[in-house]
Amino acid sequence: MSSVSELTREGTLREVQTEQGTLRYHEAGAPDAPPLLMLHGSGPGVTGWRNYSGNLARFAEHFRCLVLEFPGFGVSDPSDQHPMAAALPSVGQFLDALGLDKVDIIGNSMGGIVATRFAIAEPERVGRLVTIGGMGRNIFSPGPGEGINLLVEFTEDPTRDRLVEWLGSMVFDKSLVTEELIEQRWNQATEPDTLASARRMYGRGVLEAMGKAAAASPEPPYWAMLHKIQARTLITWGRDDRVSPMDMMLVPMRTIPDVEVHVFPNCGHWVMIEQKEAWEATVLAFLGREDNA
Repeated sequence: MSSVSELTREGTLREVQTEQGTLRYHEAGAPDAPPLLMLHGSGPGVTGWRNYSGNLARFAEHFRCLVLEFPGFGVSDPSDQHPMAAALPSVGQFLDALGLDKVDIIGNSMGGIVATRFAIAEPERVGRLVTIGGMGRNIFSPGPGEGINLLVEFTEDPTRDRLVEWLGSMVFDKSLVTEELIEQRWNQATEPDTLASARRMYGRGVLEAMGKAAAASPEPPYWAMLHKIQARTLITWGRDDRVSPMDMMLVPMRTIPDVEVHVFPNCGHWVMIEQKEAWEATVLAFLGREDNA
């Protein structure tokens, strides 16, 4: 295995066969270290590698890091399901394929929701849970948030200008939206299968239909089931998040039995990127505490 200082996309890329086809993932760290599953968010051109590549070296010093690429985002096999519907079962199938009974999980945005739902459905498989924005529900702010509306606009009519506008909504520091980032995201987001998957999730008609279905469903929403989470949980949030406003974390903060919250100033939705060092130190301290075992 490559040394921590030499981590590359190609050098860490692995794949495994499951019921949902080929799931690809990145692995870094010692094979016998405690497993840490890292789940990415959604949006144009997103991948697990782009979410977490900057953090892998630090976490791989302590954990066997497994960055799962969800179906339908252009790295693992595509899916004809709604991306969220395909993502949740892929987690259990991935862990089964690797022979892992229990893991700690870090989930960003959509990945945080998937991790939360997994912790509700299979609490015995999650040791500790860390989320980055996204989880919960709007209390004071309108929903969907500004960043989600910009994402819908891009998905409906993908142009570079719309992509740049959406990327700008993700961060507090606009200098992070570089030409290199724009080009990477554009190439991935406009790949036909990936764009089709995005439209199954963020098409305006899809969102409206999902809202009506949720209102009519006899099943409670996941945020009403947060009391079932057994894992010690750390919620991390950017104070200036324009995608998932900070009031969303009020319900999980009050209803998850064993939960802590850390809010980072001068920070948008990509906390693990925009407040990299502070976020890594906070999460590693949480995961490393003896009373979290």
